[in-house]
Amino acid sequence: MAAKRREVRETAFILSFEKLFRDEPIDDIIKLSEECDGLKIDEEAVRLVKGILERQDELDGIISRFSNKRSIERIPKINLAIIRLAIYEALYDEKVPVNVAISEAVALAQKYAQEPDIAFINGVLGSYSRSGDAPSNE
Repeated sequence: MAAKRREVRETAFILSFEKLFRDEPIDDIIKLSEECDGLKIDEEAVRLVKGILERQDELDGIISRFSNKRSIERIPKINLAIIRLAIYEALYDEKVPVNVAISEAVALAQKYAQEPDIAFINGVLGSYSRSGDAPSNE
């Protein structure tokens, strides 16, 4: 049975978050996460996390433009992983409209981040979506 999109997204988030703390290749992190953490990782989650890592500089550039209060270096890693995922999906997954990417990012933040972080994530992504740089939701 194929994993649900929300599960795929959460797995990609966990892997990209873990990568922020480890200097190992993502394939090693994926293998270790499956073996030690029992994380169920499907091909779609791997594609998503690898896409985020490949376009990290581009994503961080976008985040920098819309994060008025914090530089990339000062954004908590959990928030950074969530925002990167949302912007990546909005830009590169035509099946995920911007408003859905934002909604799913907020859901991840509610599960994993702290209360003030939820507003920060929503604010950055909201500014991005209203900027005209984000793909239209149509």
